[in-house]
Amino acid sequence: MPRQLTSRARLTPRLLLHPFRRRDLEPLVAAVHESLGDLSRWLPWAHARYGRSDALNFIRASAAAWAEGRAYDFAIRSHDDGQTHLGNISVWHTSRREQAGEVGYWVRSDRTGQGIATEAAARVLQTAFEELRLHRVILRVAVGNRASERIAEKLGFVQEGMLRKEVLIAGEWVDHSLWALLDEEYRVGKMRYKAAGWLGSE
Repeated sequence: MPRQLTSRARLTPRLLLHPFRRRDLEPLVAAVHESLGDLSRWLPWAHARYGRSDALNFIRASAAAWAEGRAYDFAIRSHDDGQTHLGNISVWHTSRREQAGEVGYWVRSDRTGQGIATEAAARVLQTAFEELRLHRVILRVAVGNRASERIAEKLGFVQEGMLRKEVLIAGEWVDHSLWALLDEEYRVGKMRYKAAGWLGSE
């Protein structure tokens, strides 16, 4: 039987990560619109007409994927302000046989540069390796997205290669660099995550 996650929130020293709920709809739409200039460069779903129906479809699909154990999407909020949607972070299986998965994330534009994505990703990696018992987690970064590359580097991911013309974004094929973190690398790096203040004692 595949290992599944409980729907409880995951905490970091500054952040709360929780599964998406219906009441996340409006904050999600607001965050996407605030960030469209950045998101549309890297993510194919981010478009100028993104609205309530798009967000609702995402929340419904997220709930179904969670219930089926296919993928786990988290809304990122802060302990100080539980209403403002700071971004999304997800982990999903890419191969159950090989115990492999992938992580993806975005943070709203007016909150970038504050370490939010790094802290959220460190906590989701803890979920991936300790709760889902994954052996290997990958991260794909659009070429030119140096901010995401720095996050991968800080978390100890190893760049393994290039995926040429992998994703179609606004009519153009975009290359992605491929990064990976192994279970034994995470185990070594976990103490560094704690020392940096990305993980708490939860």
